[in-house]
Amino acid sequence: MKHSIVWFKNDLRLNDNETLIQAIKQSDEVLPVYCLDQRMFEESALGFKKIGSIRYQFLVESLLNLDANLRAIGSGLLVVRGYPEIELPKLVKQYNISTIFSKKEVAPEERQIDLLVEKAVWKELCIVEQYSTSTLYYATDLPFPMKSIPDVFTSFRKKIEKETAVRAIIEKPTSIKSPKIQSLVLPDPSILGFEKNLKDERTAFPFMGGETEALDRINNYLFKTKSILNYKETRNQLVGADYSSKLSSWLAIGCVSPRMVYKQIKDFEEQFESNESTYWLIFELIWRDYFRFMTKKYKNQYFLINGIKNLSEIEHHPLKPELFEKWKNGTTGNLFVDANMKELNLTGYMSNRGRQNVASYLCNDLAQDWRYGAAYFEERLIDYDPCSNWGNWAYLAGVGNDPRGKRVFNIEKQAKEYDPLNNYQKLWLKK
Repeated sequence: MKHSIVWFKNDLRLNDNETLIQAIKQSDEVLPVYCLDQRMFEESALGFKKIGSIRYQFLVESLLNLDANLRAIGSGLLVVRGYPEIELPKLVKQYNISTIFSKKEVAPEERQIDLLVEKAVWKELCIVEQYSTSTLYYATDLPFPMKSIPDVFTSFRKKIEKETAVRAIIEKPTSIKSPKIQSLVLPDPSILGFEKNLKDERTAFPFMGGETEALDRINNYLFKTKSILNYKETRNQLVGADYSSKLSSWLAIGCVSPRMVYKQIKDFEEQFESNESTYWLIFELIWRDYFRFMTKKYKNQYFLINGIKNLSEIEHHPLKPELFEKWKNGTTGNLFVDANMKELNLTGYMSNRGRQNVASYLCNDLAQDWRYGAAYFEERLIDYDPCSNWGNWAYLAGVGNDPRGKRVFNIEKQAKEYDPLNNYQKLWLKK
């Protein structure tokens, strides 16, 4: 018999999961595993944890839902805690595993972990097979080699829209043959140094992790409320449940795939109507792909102070901790910036418009190193994705893919345009 592990990472779903399907197809018995990597709870070189308490809570909810969905088809989820390159070889020995199936990574730190795992399990005569499960378009379907992908998004988008098709989704499995898996018990947040996270009553959208919640949100945003028809007009708003799709958090952790979102949009357009707004949500999925492919092209450059520009004339400023602490805690005195940072700290979420403004304020008004802002977002945002987060920060800091260079936002003007009655600021700054 062939025994395999399907190593879940940021692909916590049954639908449209090629890694899972290939494991089932090629194996007599499959052990679904998730590793709580100890690195997540350690400080990065910039002084922040890889995951904060709100992100951890969202992860826990997603793992519990994945376990429930797996048990419904005869399996379950085994969660281990430690370093994957140590814990996975133990399971390889224990369960006589010959292949580990996993999601392919592109960001440098995640890729390095993959390489460590591959090296460790090879000693046990086990191989690792990887599949791309995070993008709308397959890298192999692109009309240009990775090293020749345009550095300007518009050029990239126009060419792939013209020459590349989105593949059909992969149906979820109906059954999995697995060894007996004990009931799932996850570490209490306090063990990991986290406080218990309480949902803030001011949020209009209390996020809940898991594939079931992700699919329910798609159904609600598209088919029940038809809010998608106004997406392009409402996406820059700051307050409310439906001004944007809110799908980024589930996409980031892989509770839903971009191809599933695409399919649902196309089904909606066929059943009801298509307009600029339905297209614009697909447009945002393409942006998401773009940052992933750019990370694959430039590897670790997005994580350096000069980004992908590598220009000697870029002016760098030493971090001033007192200024950064005020930005981080939402006590700068700029009410629009402070309100956005308060929402982030209390909910793990912030609107796209808010992100651009607080990033511009840190880089330009406070003249601080943009990487610290990106690292803080990594700890706090429940929709943190390394490619999108660092790609967007580099873009705004003028060291990424923006052909116009550094973006400087007039925060006061932005506040008047997007929060003219101060409703958002009053909401998050009230005692």
